[in-house]
Amino acid sequence: MKKLENKIAIITGGADGIGKATAIRFAQEGAVAVIWDMNEEKGQRLVEDIRNDDGKAEFYKVNVADFQQVETSASAVAEKYGKIDILINNAGITRDASLKKMTVENWQQVIDVNLSGVFYCTKAISPFMLDKGYGRIITTSSVVALYGNFGQTNYIATKAGVIGMTKTWARELGRKGITANAIAPGFISTEMVTLMPENVLASMREKVPLGRLGKPDEIASAFVFLASDEAAYINGAVLSVDGGITI
Repeated sequence: MKKLENKIAIITGGADGIGKATAIRFAQEGAVAVIWDMNEEKGQRLVEDIRNDDGKAEFYKVNVADFQQVETSASAVAEKYGKIDILINNAGITRDASLKKMTVENWQQVIDVNLSGVFYCTKAISPFMLDKGYGRIITTSSVVALYGNFGQTNYIATKAGVIGMTKTWARELGRKGITANAIAPGFISTEMVTLMPENVLASMREKVPLGRLGKPDEIASAFVFLASDEAAYINGAVLSVDGGITI
């Protein structure tokens, strides 16, 4: 039997990168991959690809920084399927700059999507999980939340913040049959990363004990595990998937 058979999974930021790989894997494991993203063209194309591979998927254009949009979309999914089993909080943006050069707008944009967006999605979707006494909430953090990184005050604040929220939700929701966990990816070869200059990529690879960048599908595998019944007793954990960079 497939690991996520008949599960309804919302994946934010699901049209590209790690989110895309996760949507594909979830559909392969029997879930309905409900992709939330702002990029409608990529999202619809991904839905077509999944359906052409005999998977189940649909797309909603959702700005996670807008609570009304999130709440309306969550209700629409729950009404259509009668439940929401899994939430993958993966939507995120970067607006990198040193503290001296970072504008208030740079700060607020990242906070709105990466931190408030995670809160909004979880607040809107968790009631449907509570109604059924079952749920998996998994949030994308980052290894930089664990050790810091130059020029990412805003990004790291959000990625550290979601770890704190995850642990709080694990305590609040655990007795209701809902687990909350986070994944902290390392350097992953997404489309955005692979466009970096080769000397930068080489420097990144040198820092990783495994000597290479991670693949989006390797992060997706971790999401599948934490969303499955095999991880039923894992709650409040932060799983680093980083090739050993945090050693």
